[in-house]
Amino acid sequence: MKTISKGKMWCFAVGQFGWSLLSALITNWLVYFYQPDEANIAAGQTLFIPQGRVILGIVTIIGGISALGRVFDAVSDPLIANLSDRSTNPRGRRIPFMQRIAVPFALVTVLVFCCPVNGISTLNSLWLLITLLLFYLFMTTYCTPYNALISELGTTQETRINISTYISVTFLLGSAIGYAAPFIWGALTPSMGRILSIRVTFAVLAVIGLIALFFPTFTIREKDYVTSVPSNDNAFTSLGKTFRNKDFRIFVGSDVLYFVALTIFQTGLPFFITTLMKLPETMTTILYVAMTLLSFACYMPVSMLAKRFTKKHLVLIGFVGLAVVYCITAVSGLAGIGGMVWGVIIVCMAAFPMAILGILPQAIVADIAQADAMTTGENREGMFFAARTFAFKMGQSISMLLFTAFASIGRETGVGYRIAAVTAAVICFAGAVVLSRYDEKKVMGIIVPEK
Repeated sequence: MKTISKGKMWCFAVGQFGWSLLSALITNWLVYFYQPDEANIAAGQTLFIPQGRVILGIVTIIGGISALGRVFDAVSDPLIANLSDRSTNPRGRRIPFMQRIAVPFALVTVLVFCCPVNGISTLNSLWLLITLLLFYLFMTTYCTPYNALISELGTTQETRINISTYISVTFLLGSAIGYAAPFIWGALTPSMGRILSIRVTFAVLAVIGLIALFFPTFTIREKDYVTSVPSNDNAFTSLGKTFRNKDFRIFVGSDVLYFVALTIFQTGLPFFITTLMKLPETMTTILYVAMTLLSFACYMPVSMLAKRFTKKHLVLIGFVGLAVVYCITAVSGLAGIGGMVWGVIIVCMAAFPMAILGILPQAIVADIAQADAMTTGENREGMFFAARTFAFKMGQSISMLLFTAFASIGRETGVGYRIAAVTAAVICFAGAVVLSRYDEKKVMGIIVPEK
């Protein structure tokens, strides 16, 4: 077997750019598009689905559909992972899945925002439900095999840290370009109108994402780097074995809480900036790109620290750092301080925790998967990453219910957005408490026994 070069690592990381860009369009702009605030409605945003907490008086339409989509996504993860783990395709267990699903994945991302009726309609709600379910299914079919390759290509601690670093760079870059959408649709709006300009913007970005999705599938020969040993377990037997790993359960518990908090924050970021800080929507792009660049600057120090200190302790620092950032976000716009000042404070304080949590959690999962394979003799890398995503997506479904419900409280004053930010801070700190129980010394002792 060949040892993967840094050039091929970057080829692999381009795929992460593609799916993170497509995911960013949904994560960042779905609620913004379908549950706009008063400023966006005044700017010409059309209402396509019923607004407010109309389901049992506590759940919004967009929140309920988003939560259902995440539950469906979570359930499909182990099924796709098992199909990948069991694959006997002569080209490998992962790349063929990624290549076949790339076009449907990019196409349905645009269709999510192309509901058929130009106004509030039940048909639009049904359209949103179906397209969002398909989006999550196609994303899972690409991402689950992709993530499994992290462990299979990264056969040493150094290569695993390098791959995790590179894909974190491309993930942030894809997310940043997703946040840049307002600049594009803002330029198109005078000639096309707000809704058409948004849809054209997302179509252009989806094409860019599609090219990136294809890139690793045509530049990496999986069989050159990976010896495939197909699993014989069915999906739920394999999932059960995966969750019997105590250290994995602890890590996943913390990861669920982290992603609940992160999803609340990411979904709310455009609202925090426009409603709490009183800044134009294009500042969402500027501040996120600034945070991304600062985070990039922290990548090399984080990679160096990861080789000297335990990943667990660095991730704990990341958890606490983001909890503080979320608390600051909750009080932004107050105390007579200008919105731009609050934005700069948040950008500067979030950069280092984002770098830590962008690089190291993937490497921790790969560590646990490798240690488990060495202990049990069974290779279930795909299922470990799928089990991780199964758990945190279930948590994300809760976060969508929480944020959309909070967002409907005091929309004119933004009090609901402040409640959402405080909730994210509390949940993130709870994630640090759970992760403190992870026994990294035992896991690393299996992978690299002490002499």
